[in-house]
Amino acid sequence: MSSIKDLLFHPLSNAIMTILTGVTAIYWIITFFAGDLFGDSGADSDFAGHGTDLDTDVDADAADASFFQKTLEFVNIGKVPFMVVYSVFKLLAWVITLTSSIFLGLASWGWRSVAILLPVFFIAYLITRYATKPLVKVYHSMGYNGEEPQELLGRIARMKSTISGDTIGAAEVKIQSDIIRVNVKSKTGESIAYDSEVMIAGESTDKKFYLVVPEITLSSIT
Repeated sequence: MSSIKDLLFHPLSNAIMTILTGVTAIYWIITFFAGDLFGDSGADSDFAGHGTDLDTDVDADAADASFFQKTLEFVNIGKVPFMVVYSVFKLLAWVITLTSSIFLGLASWGWRSVAILLPVFFIAYLITRYATKPLVKVYHSMGYNGEEPQELLGRIARMKSTISGDTIGAAEVKIQSDIIRVNVKSKTGESIAYDSEVMIAGESTDKKFYLVVPEITLSSIT
C-alpha cells in the first residue's frame, strides 16, 4: 500500500496529476448524485485572457477563433460534452505521468519532474482524439448535438478592451455562474472604453462578432 501511495504522490509531477484527477473524480461523483451524469456537463466558458486593451481587425480575430475552435474540434468537443473530453484527457495524462515516472526514474528528478508534464499533456491531447471517438457514436445515438447556444442579444456585457470605429474587441457576459467571452464591435462606431458596460444589440451577418452599444443607465444620462 505504501508503494502505491509513493507512486501516486512522488515525484511532484505524479502528485500534481493525482490531485487533479482526484478533483475530477469528485466532480463526477457529485454529478452522479445530482442526477446529471449524461446531461450537458456544462463547462465554464471562461477562456478569457487578461483584461488588456486590444485593437485587432476582423481577420486576426477570426484566425485566432478558428485556430482555437479547431483545437477543440480535434478532440471531438462539440460531438462529446466538454467535461467528458476533459476528464478523458486528464485521466490519460495521469496514467502517462505515472508510467513515465516508473520507466524514466523521475523520482530522482525532484521538483524538476514537472517538466515532464508538457510532453505528457501533448501526447494525452493526441490520444484523447482517438479515445473519445467511440463516445461520439454514443452521444450521437443519444441525440446530443453539442452544447445549446446561449441567447446573448439584449444581455449586458463588460468590455475587456477598448473599441471604436471598425475595431473588434472582447467583452464578457455572465450567465448564471458561467463567464462567456465574445468578440464585439461598436454598433455606431463610437468609442467604448475598457471595463464599461455595454448591451449586445446585434450580431454580424457572418456570426463572427456581436454589435454592442453603451449601456444606458441613470448615471450615464445625468
